Amino acid sequence: MKLLTGVLGMSAFLASVATGQSADSASLTRAEAARRAPDVSGDSGSGAPRRRLAAPDSQVSAAPSWDINVRSYETRDRVAHYVGVFSGRAREPFIEWLERGSRFEPLIRAQLKAGGLPEDMYFLALVESGFNPNAYSRAAAVGMWQFMTGTGRSMGLRIDWWVDERRDPVKSTTAAVRFIRDLRDQFGSLYLAAAAYNGGPGRVARGLVRYADDLVGVQGEDAFFLLAEKDYLRNETRDYVPQLIAAALIAKEPARYGVAYQPRPAFLYDSVAVRGGMPLAAVAKATRASIGDLQELNPHLLRGMTPPGDSSRIRIPLGAAAGFDVSLAALSEEERSGTKTVHSRKGETLKSVSRAHGVSEAAIRSFNPRLRRLKSGRLAAGQEILIPAPAVAAVSLDVPDPSIERYPKRAKHKKQGHGSHIKRLSTSRQHHASRKALSTKKRAR
Repeated sequence: MKLLTGVLGMSAFLASVATGQSADSASLTRAEAARRAPDVSGDSGSGAPRRRLAAPDSQVSAAPSWDINVRSYETRDRVAHYVGVFSGRAREPFIEWLERGSRFEPLIRAQLKAGGLPEDMYFLALVESGFNPNAYSRAAAVGMWQFMTGTGRSMGLRIDWWVDERRDPVKSTTAAVRFIRDLRDQFGSLYLAAAAYNGGPGRVARGLVRYADDLVGVQGEDAFFLLAEKDYLRNETRDYVPQLIAAALIAKEPARYGVAYQPRPAFLYDSVAVRGGMPLAAVAKATRASIGDLQELNPHLLRGMTPPGDSSRIRIPLGAAAGFDVSLAALSEEERSGTKTVHSRKGETLKSVSRAHGVSEAAIRSFNPRLRRLKSGRLAAGQEILIPAPAVAAVSLDVPDPSIERYPKRAKHKKQGHGSHIKRLSTSRQHHASRKALSTKKRAR
C-alpha cells in the first residue's frame, strides 16, 4: 500500500519561521512537488531544470484589483508582517503554494462567483492548506479546505473508508463555498466569516457580544480588526485574515514583492461512468494514462478502486473519453475486478492467505479491519475475507480511517520519503465549533 503523508501546514511552517526552527520539512515538501510538477514545456519527464517565470500578465497589470478589501488594511502591522514573511523567509514554500493553487484557480474562482462570494476568497485555501488536496492535520481535518468529518458530511460530502470527498478539489470547493457563504450571512462580514471558518463561529459570535460597546459605529470588515485587537481570539485566528490579505496582495503584484512563479496547467478532465469496484489500474490501461495521473484527478478515491456497489463516475485525462468503453470492455474480467471474497479455513494464518493470493499481509489487514484471530494466532475459520487485487493493493492509500474525528496520538511523527507528518493543530476546535453553530442556526430557522 502507498503511504500518503501530510504536508507542512501554514500555521506550523510560519511558527517555525517565527521561532527560527528548522524548515527542513518545507524543503522536502517543495522538492517532492517540484519532481511531480510539469516543467515549462509541459513534459514532466524531461528532467530539464524548472525556469522561474513571472506571474501571468493578468496578475502583473499596472492596476491590479481585488474584490475583497485589501488596500484599507495593507499597512496594518500583522498584514505587513506576513507580506514580509511570504516574500522573505517563507518565500520558496509560498511560491510553491501559488504554483499549486494556479492549477485549481479557475475552478475555485468560478465556484466562488457562482456562489455569490468574492473570487479573491480563493486565497483562503492557500492559508488553510497551500492548496494541497491531500493535506491533513493532527486533528483529522483533511483536504484543500481542511474539513473535519462531521462538518464535511453536513456540507454534503461523502466521507467513508472508500471515498473521502474532502480531498476532491471540485466537491470540497462546492462545500467550502456553501460554508463560507453561511458564515458571511451569519456575521455580515467576509473577514469575520474567515475568522469563524478558522476559529469557530461560536467564538466569534461570543466575542461580538462581549465587545458590543466597542463595536458601536464600527462597520464592514473593520469589525474583525477591532475584535483581533482584543485579547480574545486565539493567535492563529487573529493572524488568519492578515495572512489572507498578505497572500492576495503578493499574488496580484508579485513583481512588486520580488516574487515570480510558474502557473501550472488548469485542472481539466473528462469523466466516465464505471461499475462499482473498478480498479484504477484498469481505467489507466483503458485510457493509456498512468496510475499517478488518475490519482491526481481522483484524490478522493482512497483504496485504488472505485467504491463497490453502484456505478460511479471517475475522472480521466482530457480527451481520453473517446473509445473508453470499448477499451475497458476488452480487458479481462480479472483486470476489471478490484476485490474478491474468500472464506478462511481451519488452520490458516494471515501469512498463508497472503502467500496464496499474492497480496501483502498489511493490505489484507487494511481491507479487513475486523478480521478475527484465535489465541494461537491462526485465523478463525469461516470468516469472509476481502482480498484486494494486487494492482489495487499497490496503490491503496495508507490513510487513517476518515470516520474518526481525531487521529491516534503518536510519540513521534516519522518522516516518510519526501513528505512529513507535520500538520495544523487547531482545526478540530474550529470545525467542532462550526458544526455546533450551524446546527443552532438551522434550529433557529
